[in-house]
Amino acid sequence: MDAAATAPDQGAAESTRLGALSQLIQDANDRGLSYGEMAARAVDPETGTRLVKQALQKLVKAPTVNPPSIEQMRAIANAIGRPLRHVQEAVARQWLQYEATELAGYDSEIRIIVAHLAGKSPEDLRRWRYMIEAEERARREAGE
Repeated sequence: MDAAATAPDQGAAESTRLGALSQLIQDANDRGLSYGEMAARAVDPETGTRLVKQALQKLVKAPTVNPPSIEQMRAIANAIGRPLRHVQEAVARQWLQYEATELAGYDSEIRIIVAHLAGKSPEDLRRWRYMIEAEERARREAGE
């Protein structure tokens, strides 16, 4: 075995950090939303699935091995007042270690432009931003 016996335990530092969904729920609580209030709002609008206060607390204090279902995610989104997409991304990060980087909700033209700009230098990006902002100003001034 190559590792030294005194090597730091990588899992120990990470175990004290909240997962992404746990953090979203904790943030809502930190903003003054009690677990009881969250539970009252934790209803999936499509199926009526409800989450109780203890389930929300458990997601922060001792998350389960399995991620929440889509019905539970919709209920959590309602509970904390965040878009479903944010909850889904947090679930993906916490349970799958997956970071969503895809541009969703945009057409292929926007994706092509973003992909083109992705490799540009900071100076080039600034120049492109100035061109886009100048075009927007010109349209506003022309009344379009």
